[in-house]
Amino acid sequence: MSLSILYCSLGFPVNEEDKKSFLTDFKKADMDKKLDLWYYAVDQEALWEEILAEMSMIAQTANPQKGKITDEE
Repeated sequence: MSLSILYCSLGFPVNEEDKKSFLTDFKKADMDKKLDLWYYAVDQEALWEEILAEMSMIAQTANPQKGKITDEE
């Protein structure tokens, strides 16, 4: 496992340098490793789509006048 994947999988924020490192690892990898990196990135995308959808639902239930979550949960 590359350092950039380990760093990302531990929940640390990803910055431009991490992105470059990840893509460099991808370019240097053999085909099996490329597939592993690809599937890792796709899994992360799906996870963040779920998190963003959940955040959106929570925000939509917030009472805009008071900025608090309603009791509808």
